[in-house]
Amino acid sequence: MPEEKRVIRETDADARRLAKTLLRTARYGALAVLDPHSGRPLASRVAVATDTDGAPIVLVSALSSHTPALLADSRSSLLLGEPGKGDPLAHPRVTLLCSAFEVTRNGPDYDRLRRRYLNRHPKARLYVDLGDFSFFRFEMEGASLNGGFGKAFVLTGEDLISHHASNAEIAAAEQSALDHMNGDHPDAIALYISHFAGSRDRGKTWRMSGIDAEGFDLMANDDEARRIFLICR
Repeated sequence: MPEEKRVIRETDADARRLAKTLLRTARYGALAVLDPHSGRPLASRVAVATDTDGAPIVLVSALSSHTPALLADSRSSLLLGEPGKGDPLAHPRVTLLCSAFEVTRNGPDYDRLRRRYLNRHPKARLYVDLGDFSFFRFEMEGASLNGGFGKAFVLTGEDLISHHASNAEIAAAEQSALDHMNGDHPDAIALYISHFAGSRDRGKTWRMSGIDAEGFDLMANDDEARRIFLICR
């Protein structure tokens, strides 16, 4: 097909990096599920975090309409990407095609997901342990990335998930490292922002909110996030 008529571009390292950036920095997204009563798509806004390997996680109430929908049918989709100034459709966003699985409180992954979620959404401590709230982890099976006008890509789940032999060890040491950096080295975090994220992010109070094998996440005032990649290209 001629280049000018090609709608979907070939997935490259830059596309994967952008998709992972949108995934790792997302704090909110649109969750689409299948309503078990009508069979129609049902969309709602949810708060989002990521597991160590990049899989999205959400905390939901049993009283919400999307929770019984996820329990009845794991097929789901997440739209991530915050609009900025100007035309909202000109900003990058990614739609994830997923299967969602509930993480029970006595499961081996619960404490890790709870900790990472609260590092991204500290105010959720007010209700995270209430009996009707539960976590879902989303296994990514593919994605549609819109990087801006004329920049459409189709990605696989493997393009997005971060398989590293060190994931478990990093997860085990993560919280102590975060506490150390945030408590003892705010000056170093400010330097990271100044060097990697650009001048417009200077002057804000940033904290490190997550560490994984490919980089780390930073947040300012609990409402703005940045991603620093270390080895991902």
